[in-house]
Amino acid sequence: MKRLAALLPIIVIALHAHAEGTLTVVNFGGANGTAQKKAYYEPFEKLAGVKILPVEYNGEQAKVKAMVETGKVTWDVIEAESADLDRGCDEGLYEKLDWNRIGPKSDFLPAAVHDCGIGIFVWSTVLAYDANRLKDPPKSWADFWDVKRFPGKRALRKNARFNLEFALMADGVKPAEVYKVLATKDGVERAFRKLAELRPHLQWWEAGAQPPQFLVAGDVVMASAYNGRIDAAQREGRNLAIAWAGGIYDIDYWAIPKGTPNRDLATRYIAFAVGPDAQAEFARLISYGPTATKALTKLDAKTLAQLPSAPANAKDALKFDYRFWSDHGEAMEKRFNAWVTQ
Repeated sequence: MKRLAALLPIIVIALHAHAEGTLTVVNFGGANGTAQKKAYYEPFEKLAGVKILPVEYNGEQAKVKAMVETGKVTWDVIEAESADLDRGCDEGLYEKLDWNRIGPKSDFLPAAVHDCGIGIFVWSTVLAYDANRLKDPPKSWADFWDVKRFPGKRALRKNARFNLEFALMADGVKPAEVYKVLATKDGVERAFRKLAELRPHLQWWEAGAQPPQFLVAGDVVMASAYNGRIDAAQREGRNLAIAWAGGIYDIDYWAIPKGTPNRDLATRYIAFAVGPDAQAEFARLISYGPTATKALTKLDAKTLAQLPSAPANAKDALKFDYRFWSDHGEAMEKRFNAWVTQ
């Protein structure tokens, strides 16, 4: 809290000048939501004199679309995944950000800067496993697919996004070549054929809390999972581990739904929450990497080593291509959903 108190007095004055109202902030819940509450919500409430109403969702952009199209917007700030932000921005679902009120774009990772949003943190979907059951740990997605060497159920998120990339990497495609291959008809066929190999061994997950739950319960021996969820389980004493090679890292963004009556307060909240002190505090609470470059200088070596953006963790990782999924996601998900129900 002392770190947050070091914010410039002019920001504090501006916040107190608008000390009325309630701000509804939507996130993905779980350990992420808990960390946001401590690093962002509570300090902002104290400084601004407002009440933050947290709402948990699972990325349902259809709800945002319905609010905007009916003119009944009740959400003020939304945590959005990159592909959803980009598509939603094109569809007019989000306000264009006023960067003059947030800060210089040069203070953030280039990938965090978007017309309709600003990056909150770098996260990764990784290969997680039960270290109690697998003494010889898996090291790659090829190992994830190797049911003879590593018998048992595996868990994957129930959608096309990420799974098709994992399947290609399991089939020998290098991370740097994945989207080049997936952009071809043959590449898509190759990914679905590889995914089909695992069908008898799969258990699907839909909420981020499920992979660590499945692992701890012994339902599966390996799972794709958000690295922050595994970090939270480790902090609770669970012997879960991560194989970072082939992890797909991405950025979640703050966005403001088009037409919210609290746009001004939402902008001030975002400006506060992307500050280096707040982002550094968030990274201490959950192992997601800051997008504000100055936040990295505030973290110790142990914390830095657990982040997806740490050099050792990122060297064999794949950057999620949100443009690819914005362009092809609808068709890919339609085919995936048909395949799942076959």
